Amino acid sequence: MNAARGKAEWSADWLRHLATQRKLSPRSVAAYGRDIAELATLSGELPWPAITPADIRRYTAKLHAGGLQARSIARKLSGWRGFFGWLAEHTALAANPVDGVRAPKRAKGLPKALSVEHAVQLVATPARTAATPTPAELCNTAMFELLYSSGLRVSELCGLDVHFVKADGVASAGWLERDNGEVVVTGKGNKMRRVPVGKAALAAIDTWLTVRPAPRDGSTALFLTERATRMSPRVVQMRLKAHALATGTPVHVHPHMMRHSFASHVLQSSGDLRAVQEMLGHASITSTQVYTALDFQHLAEVYDKAHPRARSGSNKG
Repeated sequence: MNAARGKAEWSADWLRHLATQRKLSPRSVAAYGRDIAELATLSGELPWPAITPADIRRYTAKLHAGGLQARSIARKLSGWRGFFGWLAEHTALAANPVDGVRAPKRAKGLPKALSVEHAVQLVATPARTAATPTPAELCNTAMFELLYSSGLRVSELCGLDVHFVKADGVASAGWLERDNGEVVVTGKGNKMRRVPVGKAALAAIDTWLTVRPAPRDGSTALFLTERATRMSPRVVQMRLKAHALATGTPVHVHPHMMRHSFASHVLQSSGDLRAVQEMLGHASITSTQVYTALDFQHLAEVYDKAHPRARSGSNKG
């Protein structure tokens, strides 16, 4: 590299290349300019060719520790990689120090769950089109109550039979055991588990069974569509979304949100993470621990609303 040329000159040449040769917009060029200026600040007096992959990793860690999001760091690394790639074409740069350096993994967002009040309102409020509920509406009530009562996956819900059956050597994937107040379901990895069903869900299922038509597909499916065939996850999703809108639930609701709500609310009331793990059918406690964070988030919100010293600027004793 020409010793007479400093970091600022090479940076300016690269930005000029982006504007005139790559034809990038002024806004994009300005963004790359900020990124390369930040790299110049992070590297201090170290000339461009002396920067190593270890240096880049150290700079990345510093940005992350400073609160920069993983997506923004990934964008900066992309810009730096492009700059050193261009620099290698014009100098004797041995290797691109950004190659192989990855941004930190994006933190997984917490699962979205309904509040207890909204969950109860959703499953307890019938969306009737007439004074007498239709069979489809009674089926909806039973399905939604069971989703919230037992934290089932929508595929597990749709796979339930009225009772255990075995035909042609094939046994039920899941079934209702009414006398025990349980459902038996087959989850991921073909792992079977028993999950208790609450009284409200059992009552709703009993009511649905009084009007459930004979299945046209010859199955013993617990939940049926209006065509009297086994319920599909897609139909459950559409019905739940429509029901949430009709009952005034303030967020978009999908079946997995009911599972998240079940897990969060059971953990809030019991604090028993292992029990929640068993009921959800998680192979690892790690998958269930996310609800601990969700529970803490809920408690923090309650504190902020209820504690007289929680709100900033509050001087109440």
